[in-house]
Amino acid sequence: MSDPDLRQIRAFNRLVTQRIGVLQASYLGQGRPFGEARVLFEVGRDGADVRDLRQRLELDSGYLSRLLRALERQELVVVEKSAADGRARLARLTDRGQAEVDAYDVQSNRLAQSLIDPLDERQRRRLVEAMGEVERLLRASAVAVEVVSPGSADARWCLDRYFAELAQRFDSGYDPAQAAPAPEDQFAPPKGWFVVARLEGRPVACGALKRVDAETGEIKRLWTDPTSRGLGLGRKVLTTLEALGCEAGLRRVRLDSNAALTEAIGLYAKAGYEEVERFNDDPYAQMWFGKALG
Repeated sequence: MSDPDLRQIRAFNRLVTQRIGVLQASYLGQGRPFGEARVLFEVGRDGADVRDLRQRLELDSGYLSRLLRALERQELVVVEKSAADGRARLARLTDRGQAEVDAYDVQSNRLAQSLIDPLDERQRRRLVEAMGEVERLLRASAVAVEVVSPGSADARWCLDRYFAELAQRFDSGYDPAQAAPAPEDQFAPPKGWFVVARLEGRPVACGALKRVDAETGEIKRLWTDPTSRGLGLGRKVLTTLEALGCEAGLRRVRLDSNAALTEAIGLYAKAGYEEVERFNDDPYAQMWFGKALG
């Protein structure tokens, strides 16, 4: 990235933190710093698992513990062991804590209004649309893709939802047992790879690559959580699988799809895949694609 780009990003960060009051000792005038206020908001009405809270906010466990203890001393939050899992801790708001969150909601709306009040209608619309685009891009930049065991909890979670979505979208439904066989060990090194994309600590996409022969790989199980689409996750997972194939010495990859999966077919076309002859007997496959690597 060029120096002017880096300077622009840093200037943007400084302006935002100043304008929204992050630098103030008392965020929005409620008597506590921004870190405590944000944790209070994230605990929310339904409470939160402390581990999920740490992953979602990307906080060091020690720092999060200090924030929670500070909120406990203020009698805003209670942290207790989970009845279902003694190793887990749950944070929940007290009545006083909920009242504070309600007060923050009022003050946050006032702050948001103050940001757009000085602007005319055209400027307001431009600012709100730009904020939406920045949010999407920042979320996309926060996604981490890594190789996992195909039998891991995150992999199984993704696959369960992937199969459920196929069952809804295919006219004939979907039964994994009827599809082309792909045992788990085919997606584990050195035979293959299974990758999961995570956002704020939770799985949001997956994909797999299995070795067909010394020079050919086949991509399977490419899926993105519907709630996270529009962030380029499918392309990021696909690119990661292609890179893994290149590193393993593969010269080409192939995949199949169904006509109902229009988003996936569009992704393949943009990524340089071309239609090829049928190469399997999967009853759900209607289209076959290939791409040279390197």
